[in-house]
Amino acid sequence: MRRPIHHPRRFLRLPTAGSSLVQLACAGLLGLAACLPAQAALFGDDEARKAILELRAKVDANRQSGDSALAELRRQQAEQSANSGRVVLELANQLEALRTELSQLRGQNEQLARDVTELQRQQKSTLNLVDDRLRSLEPVRVSQDGVDFTVLPREKAEFEAAMSALRAADFDKAADLYGQFMRRYPDSGYSPAALYWQGNARYASRDYKPAIDSYRALIAKVPNHARVPEAMLAIANCQQELKDAKAAKRTLEELFKSYPKSEAGIAARDRLARMQ
Repeated sequence: MRRPIHHPRRFLRLPTAGSSLVQLACAGLLGLAACLPAQAALFGDDEARKAILELRAKVDANRQSGDSALAELRRQQAEQSANSGRVVLELANQLEALRTELSQLRGQNEQLARDVTELQRQQKSTLNLVDDRLRSLEPVRVSQDGVDFTVLPREKAEFEAAMSALRAADFDKAADLYGQFMRRYPDSGYSPAALYWQGNARYASRDYKPAIDSYRALIAKVPNHARVPEAMLAIANCQQELKDAKAAKRTLEELFKSYPKSEAGIAARDRLARMQ
């Protein structure tokens, strides 16, 4: 009588894997191993060995299949990890590029703001300059010796500069400035006053003949001017300084005759009385 062959149960160590394929293979092997004791009683030793070899072959095949599946899974995970790393690196590079571009844009904006500020300053300066030039060309109304007239701003400024030199007792400079003024503005409303004060500046410098020329130019230019009596009295004074008493007397007589009620006319009358 043939003794039944008792096959020891073998505990198979299957590779651990998250794949469903490996799990199914392991389940099939466990089920097959559970049936071995019952089947071993029906077969001889050769059949049992053959069955064991086939089982081992299947286990090895399943193990290789599981290992391959696990290796593929790991490869896929590694590839995904590498891809993720590349994506993260690319995103980091893009972020850094955006930061650099943003910094450049901020710098450009700051420069643009400075340029706009400078342009506004230049524009304001230009507008102020234009306004000044327009004001320099816009006539202004003035009053001189009881006469109202309009002059250009620069015209007024030049006349006042001559008057300032006269007040500072710089008589030669004042006489020269009055002369320049009259050559530049021959028809100015300031001309009678310029002639009168030029004569006074020359008289103060003891240039009596040029002073007489200035006074006579005033009388000829504006015979009815308020300064004419004073100019005639000044001519008489210059003539006296030049030791021309006869000419001085004639000038005083003409002054008293033409303007008897003026201050200069009254002064001429008193002076004529002293000459008798």
